[in-house]
Amino acid sequence: MNNYITNIKSFSSPRLNKVLSIRYILMLLVSVLLASCSVTKKVPSGSYLLNKVKIESDAKGVSESSLRPFLRQKPNSTMLLLGRVKLKAHNAAENDSTWLRRQLLKFGEAPVLYSDRLTGISMEQIRLQLGNKGYLNAEVDTIIEKKDKRANITYRIKANDPYTIRSFKDTIASVDTTIYKILDARRRLNVVNEGDIFDLEVLENARVSIVNTLRNSGYYNFLKEDIYYLADTTVGNHQVDLTLGLNNPTDTTKQPLYYFRDITVNNGVEQSILLDSNKHYLLDTIDFRDIKVVSQRNKFMLPRAIYYNTFIRPGRIYSDRFLERTYSSLNSLGSVSQTNISLTPISENDSNFIDANISIFPGNLHFMQFGVDGTHSAGDLGIAADATYEHKNILKGGETLRLKVNAAYEFVGASDSISIGDKGYYEYGAEAALSIPQLLLPWLMKGLRDQASASTEFAVGINFQKRSEYLRQFFSLSSRFQWSKQNWQLTNSVSPLDITYVRMPWMSKRFEDAYMNDSINPILKASYEEQLIALTSYNLTYSNVSFGRVPPIVPFRLRAGVEVAGYIPRLVASLGGAKQNESGRYTIMGLPYAEYVKADIDFAPTYRFDDQNSLAGHISIGVAVPYGNSIALPFEKRYYGGGANSVRGWSTRTLGPGTYSNELAGYDFANKTGDIKLDMSVEYRHKLTKMFEIAAFIDAGNIWTIKDYQAQPGGHFKFSTFYKELAAAYGVGLRVDLDFLLIRADMGMKAHNPALPVGKRWSLFNAQLGRDFAFHFAIGYPF
Repeated sequence: MNNYITNIKSFSSPRLNKVLSIRYILMLLVSVLLASCSVTKKVPSGSYLLNKVKIESDAKGVSESSLRPFLRQKPNSTMLLLGRVKLKAHNAAENDSTWLRRQLLKFGEAPVLYSDRLTGISMEQIRLQLGNKGYLNAEVDTIIEKKDKRANITYRIKANDPYTIRSFKDTIASVDTTIYKILDARRRLNVVNEGDIFDLEVLENARVSIVNTLRNSGYYNFLKEDIYYLADTTVGNHQVDLTLGLNNPTDTTKQPLYYFRDITVNNGVEQSILLDSNKHYLLDTIDFRDIKVVSQRNKFMLPRAIYYNTFIRPGRIYSDRFLERTYSSLNSLGSVSQTNISLTPISENDSNFIDANISIFPGNLHFMQFGVDGTHSAGDLGIAADATYEHKNILKGGETLRLKVNAAYEFVGASDSISIGDKGYYEYGAEAALSIPQLLLPWLMKGLRDQASASTEFAVGINFQKRSEYLRQFFSLSSRFQWSKQNWQLTNSVSPLDITYVRMPWMSKRFEDAYMNDSINPILKASYEEQLIALTSYNLTYSNVSFGRVPPIVPFRLRAGVEVAGYIPRLVASLGGAKQNESGRYTIMGLPYAEYVKADIDFAPTYRFDDQNSLAGHISIGVAVPYGNSIALPFEKRYYGGGANSVRGWSTRTLGPGTYSNELAGYDFANKTGDIKLDMSVEYRHKLTKMFEIAAFIDAGNIWTIKDYQAQPGGHFKFSTFYKELAAAYGVGLRVDLDFLLIRADMGMKAHNPALPVGKRWSLFNAQLGRDFAFHFAIGYPF
């Protein structure tokens, strides 16, 4: 019998209740009631509270924050503006005789008492770490100030001259020429250069990189211990002669190279049948492209689906990466609950092989979910409900059939609505999708089929959006291919054909008069009118963070995409004799179709100073050009400015385009759109506790139109003036990390408002709170 899983999502979950428990409410009470409580109240006579710890160092390239993890004593934690609340809470409770005192003790922290022994250990650990960074003769001393039962410690470091590399060579070629060629071709032997500081962490990272390279090149038995360094520090003048060497195995002259040989997959077979030879008659064995698939009479999964999600194949050279991809791809199938892989090395006639036995275990094939969620879309908050049913092995190839219905209400925060009734809209819809865990591509693109985490998806949907101004309907049909490369660092997504039919069966008289009149605003009328959008798109996401490798100093995420709409309808229309409607647009089956090209790129690096402090950056550029059958982009495809993920001094859809401003219009969200977008941000983040984080940010950006539209004066993009039209904002924010959810509150102030007259745009020193302030409540980081 099939098992069903029901998952109900709600903001009243037990985890959230736990987070909002009394212990966190006590923090506010403690900050008020215990402000005058002495932090040394429970410090015993003759002891000292560890008050401050400071590190002063002249070591170049070694920051104070990088040495703090080696301290064996740290002062009690503090909170911004509140001080040592937890220490004061602990001191306020004399004992645990009452419930309140027990809560204070549970929330609080005992005083950290100064220790001579731990201070000495900290000095030695810092000295050893400096030695690892090349400062072999570093001296560490302490200055201890004791007063009023408090101790302040200053660790003073005199680094002296670091040891540097005088010469570097390797002897690998003399031991194993094959390994040498592999490492040399992949530039793994360029460990250090002459003049570099003798940094053991750099050497260890290079060692790990060498091991990973060789284990992905057939060397199944290769270990980190097989690579070593010889360092001669006696050459004088603080210099080192460094040699990289390779150990030979004890029983042979060379490291053995392994290939995969026999691959057997237990396709959801019960262990009781596998272990009982009397029941083997219940099994069927199929050889599918040299992979042996063992199944019961009622097959769990088709051999073809197993093959395309298994990268361990006969004849392939051994690679850890093939193993990781196989685990990941099989476990990502909704129908599979667990994957086990056992490897057996075998040596025959001077050749070395790996036999693999893969067992996949069935999971729950049916899944139902009912959800009620808070939503966040471009800074606007709302509530959404949905119901989803999934069959995770509908065609026995790991395919997932998903049926979903949804409804949502969103509170639009834009300030240009003139009544409460205008500040929200609701939508409802349904979707059916089939996801196939392989790329269904023509034989000419056969090489792409073996990519990791590959999938093909077909979907059909219907959606209704109701605002006080209009009702819009969307009917969609889409297809998508997705796959990953380069150890999952690069994800590709291709939509060969995505069709959306947009119609607006109803609109208010006010909206019709303001926007759907050719004599007043022909551009917006074109973007809102009934039309067919048939597009092809490609998107990629790249991250320089790679599983199993040394984390980069500056991790980043890059997203880019391009979409082209209209060329397929144009080809079809031209073959059948294209007709024009009353607006002069060509039609297919009586429907005008949109034509445009759109490209976006988004780059977000982060530099982490230490565990508490980081600096995040972001730049996003988008350009969309209507052509041919379109004088303007469809409204849903145009850009907007302002909001929680844009320039945070503006509410959503209230910025731009360019210097455009129409204060006389009661609501003007339709004109607050453009064809070009530029967003730039820098954000400093400081973690107060595991749960709370504060941030300070500077944002800049705007949107513009690609053409000089009469209805949007000042919105046209010009290279000679666009930099003068950049909006700028600054502000601070608070983030609450609930592990499963990050809640963000940002307060932004306008610094440069391009919509104001020239000479009045800067408001750094003459800000008006009502005009220049924007508050954003959002889910997740802005970038």
